[in-house]
Amino acid sequence: MKEKRQNSQEPVVDIENLKIGFNGNEVLTNITMQLHEGENLVVLGRSGCGKSVLAKCIIGLLRCDEGKVSVLGRNIPELSLTELNELRRKMGYLFQSGALYDSMTVRENLGFQLKRINRTLSLADINEKVAEALENVGLINAADKMPSELSGGMRKRIGLARTIVAEPEIILYDEPTTGLDPVTSDEISVLINHIKERYKASSLIITHDIRCVKMVADRILMLNNGEVYKSGNPDSFETSGDPFIKQFFK
Repeated sequence: MKEKRQNSQEPVVDIENLKIGFNGNEVLTNITMQLHEGENLVVLGRSGCGKSVLAKCIIGLLRCDEGKVSVLGRNIPELSLTELNELRRKMGYLFQSGALYDSMTVRENLGFQLKRINRTLSLADINEKVAEALENVGLINAADKMPSELSGGMRKRIGLARTIVAEPEIILYDEPTTGLDPVTSDEISVLINHIKERYKASSLIITHDIRCVKMVADRILMLNNGEVYKSGNPDSFETSGDPFIKQFFK
């Protein structure tokens, strides 16, 4: 279990005036936001509003055109590739598809992630951490299965296990319930809350699944037309009379 950061008052992610566009089209404009330690922040908005672009700027898969993207006190646009990769060891990213290696078993997928992050771990340590991560997503019996043998919900769970196996300080979830039936979606939402409590992780959750939002959000950031439309606690959204917000919280 990781220790608390020395200054817990500082946000783990601090973004100021972020701008990014592609081929002359601005996707995000003057985005200013924070992710605080130990919170689940949901980024909500219509498809194509820039939610995933925001997450990719945070993890450094995309470089913003202007602004500051500070993660754990480091400004992402200023980092070298070596520095960025070092910082990424403290972050986990759950892709929509799970992004598992099809040629590896579940155990090998998780073990490979650990080896990339810490080459000094013994095989016994790796097996112990892999078993713990699988236990925490309820799939310890799937360790020797191939990805092709897993259902969509199981692949999401294994993708989450691979994300948490290195106990990251920050987890970015990109549409964690997309393509799942309501029961499985609820199970993933429960897991997101469990991971928050078990690993004390700070999480940014990109979704347009309002059921998931209601189950996991400590705070909501809504995007519209590339800008922050509203930020606040879930109650302020559910009771809002704003027509745009009411489209989501019917």
